[in-house]
Amino acid sequence: MKQNTPAERLYNGIIRENPTFVLMLGMCPTLAVTTSAINGVGMGLSTCAVLMMSNLIISLLRKFIPDRVRMPAYIVVVASFVTVVELLMQAYVRSVYTALGLYIPLIVVNCIILGRAESYAGKNPPIASFFDGLGMGLGFTLALTVIGAVRELLGSGEIFGIHVMPEGFEPVSIMVMAPGAFFVLSVLTALQNKFKAPSATNKGDKFCSGACAGCMQKDCGLRERSDEE
Repeated sequence: MKQNTPAERLYNGIIRENPTFVLMLGMCPTLAVTTSAINGVGMGLSTCAVLMMSNLIISLLRKFIPDRVRMPAYIVVVASFVTVVELLMQAYVRSVYTALGLYIPLIVVNCIILGRAESYAGKNPPIASFFDGLGMGLGFTLALTVIGAVRELLGSGEIFGIHVMPEGFEPVSIMVMAPGAFFVLSVLTALQNKFKAPSATNKGDKFCSGACAGCMQKDCGLRERSDEE
């Protein structure tokens, strides 16, 4: 698959470099808001929207932003889109906005967003950066939804608020508490390692973080293009 094509960027964010299951980024919202599947979808899509637009704008401005104020400029761009997303959620999806609470404005400092801005959007063309944000956002949404669905199913016998477990099922209340998030994430990571899927703890598989400057993979085509630029 060719590098930097829309399809490659989507595959990269959803599977190869999934920000939660592979890069292990954004753990704070991942563990805090995934008490239900709908919360996972809400946080994931909110972050996805911010990722897409901030990557696009930062890529467009990459040649005009002085290097010494790079990070403050990125934060201003991200914060602007987070404010827009927060106001839209407050107006149109009030229940999700109330459930996510403080974690919506904290998207500004989500390491996934600033990481992609620094390692990818600041060095690549706008279209590729936009799809990189979309892929990473969808990968984050998928991860949060899976974790939230497992916790909701075991903790209350429901998925997306629909009761699916038999009448005799006894909910495991700890699953919708803080320890449940760590337990589900650790089990999912263990399954990744078991089936040799890309994972931050699976040393046998290589994955690209986009940080070419400190990369040790000398045969990577992405690094070669970065060096040429």
